[in-house]
Amino acid sequence: MTRVVATGIGAVTPLGIGVDAFWSGLTGGRSGIRTIQHFDASNLDVQIAGEVPDFVARDFIDFKAARRMDRFAQFGVAAARQALEDAGLEITDDNRERIGIVVNTGGGGIGTIENEVINMAKNGPRRVSPFLIPLFAPNMASCQIAINFNIHGPTVTSVAACAAGVQAFVDAVHMIQRGDVDVVIAGGTEAGITPVAIAGLATMGALSTRNHDPEGASRPFDKGRDGFVFSEGSAIVILESEEHAMRRGANVLCEVAGGSYTSDAFHITAPDPSGRGQSAAIRGALKHAALAPEEVDYVAAHATATPLGDIGETNTLKRVFGDHAPKLAISANKSMLGHLLGAAGAVSGLACILAIRDSLVPPTINLTDPDPACDLDYTPNVARQMNVDVAIANGFGFGGQNASAVFRKI
Repeated sequence: MTRVVATGIGAVTPLGIGVDAFWSGLTGGRSGIRTIQHFDASNLDVQIAGEVPDFVARDFIDFKAARRMDRFAQFGVAAARQALEDAGLEITDDNRERIGIVVNTGGGGIGTIENEVINMAKNGPRRVSPFLIPLFAPNMASCQIAINFNIHGPTVTSVAACAAGVQAFVDAVHMIQRGDVDVVIAGGTEAGITPVAIAGLATMGALSTRNHDPEGASRPFDKGRDGFVFSEGSAIVILESEEHAMRRGANVLCEVAGGSYTSDAFHITAPDPSGRGQSAAIRGALKHAALAPEEVDYVAAHATATPLGDIGETNTLKRVFGDHAPKLAISANKSMLGHLLGAAGAVSGLACILAIRDSLVPPTINLTDPDPACDLDYTPNVARQMNVDVAIANGFGFGGQNASAVFRKI
């Protein structure tokens, strides 16, 4: 079977712009959660989020082109540019039809929709932007990457809720292994922090209400957790067949060895308490990678800091890994980043790649009073230097969508 490798990475996250800001913040245990700055949230029950600081679209995108993109697409193009530069991949007439794009999202251009609804209510239908549809359409991050870099291969978007980012890696691996393409630009992007989105998630009880303590609000596996923190950003990885990467002399970061996704078919928001679907996704990913459970060293957990979700994932890991589960190093990057929804799994994949590269597992911060029902090794509060040969990224989403991807040291 064709081996698929990662050769370039890019990131736009609440910890800053670029992979270095992301990784130094994550391994340093620094929170990117703050009081909302992009709009007045004083009348909302939840007033905190993981906003991307100091993002200037024109640093990455032509000014005119940027005006025709929603923020989620701008993030995706910016992270893709970083990843392509990191990979040293030149796009030419000889290869542009052999490069695919799989950049997924949870909500697409939610901000554009909300703004234009308000605009129409105030000013009437004739004042609605003619770019409304191509701004908010969820496929536009992938399409804008294709347009900006003149890429003619397959361009794909799956709107798979919080499993979307991991699912991008799974689909990318399959595309390369089928021989459809030699390279895939894969990942996720999200920019849905708006008053209506915050209000909707708050009224359903999904969000933390620790407005007084933003940096301590996201508390995966802690007894005091009270919901997730809504965040934005993007993570992109360049994936290639090993043969293609070797032929062009690329710097290989790791192998993306396999992946799988499943459905709970249980509830629109709650995870199946049996863990059947989540377990099947992890087992399927390991089978695709031809690895045994005891070969896994690190898990970048989905770990949203919801009461049911963290217990469910803990039980899933015990079910899949058995006696090996207590030996896993597990971490919840959402404790620092918050929940990037459609980009969350892509960020977890990035954490796996960098953990393998640097033999360094990021911590789970704010874990000061562990929930007795969450009794595995979550790398509490301080990063851990250790060898990581095999890592797994999990992404579990609303509607019962589950995805897992396996990363292996070359």
